[in-house]
Amino acid sequence: MKAVAVVFAYHDVGVRCLKVLLARGVHVALVVTHEDNPSENIFFESVAAVCAENAIPSITPEQADTPELLAQVAAIAPDFIFSFYYRNMLPAALLSLARRGAYNMHGSLLPKYRGRVPINWAVLHGETETGATLHEMTVKPDAGAIAGRSAVPILPDDTAYEVFRKVTVAAEQTLWNALPPLLDGSIAMQPNDLSKGSYFGRRVAADGLIDWQQGAQQIHNLVRAVAPPYPGAFWQVGDDKITVLKTRMPAETTQAALQRNAETAQTPAKPTVFSDGRLYLRCGDGRYLQLLDVRINDQDASLQQVFLKYSAA
Repeated sequence: MKAVAVVFAYHDVGVRCLKVLLARGVHVALVVTHEDNPSENIFFESVAAVCAENAIPSITPEQADTPELLAQVAAIAPDFIFSFYYRNMLPAALLSLARRGAYNMHGSLLPKYRGRVPINWAVLHGETETGATLHEMTVKPDAGAIAGRSAVPILPDDTAYEVFRKVTVAAEQTLWNALPPLLDGSIAMQPNDLSKGSYFGRRVAADGLIDWQQGAQQIHNLVRAVAPPYPGAFWQVGDDKITVLKTRMPAETTQAALQRNAETAQTPAKPTVFSDGRLYLRCGDGRYLQLLDVRINDQDASLQQVFLKYSAA
């Protein structure tokens, strides 16, 4: 007899993990997802579309704690409840309806980076590795025992979106490997030691403001963490908003040459170097960051335009 599941899912991870359940023979009796927000940049695949293609009933309640939803799930009496990038916390009364357990896919290597937007936080903090973790759901977020996880590298210039694409594959792989022992009851759960991890909250667009007194690596990490399709890192020059979409840490030989030139020149308070079509800005630690792609007031702009505005500020 097939295991019966109710699935809460959204985004690319929701799509891929839902397809894994179907491929592994799980009967998905109901999918709970979100209505797309017209003010949000919808750059990801649709869970609702997958449900329509596979004749799976789907609903989009605003909250996950309504009596109506609780009654609907209770009537199904699922073996499992799964949450794959669903944005609302599931209440204890709902989790208790899963006769064989409720499991969530989280975009980090738990217990590190519990909470919101874990991939963006990992890139911001300069991590060289992250991944996906399937864990039991509890009332406390991302705190349950671990059923499986897979790691992916974060390369020095990877953006959060590039890492997210890797983590999506890691989530699919993690669920694919964990499902057989989960379904036959032989899964060996691992402890989730919260004392060895960390919890982070949500980020908003204003958190992308660049502080040029920070070090070059910190600013480079910020740019990577909020690069498109996220809102981007930015700073104000007079009435102009300059958004930095891509940066690079120059090679050490280039860093040394730029620093020597700065030492022998009368540098302004906010020194810039524009040479051979390349734009460098000196950061708070004296190191330089190369700007590769910029916008002014959300419009495409040349590096020379930014150089002239920044130098005149």
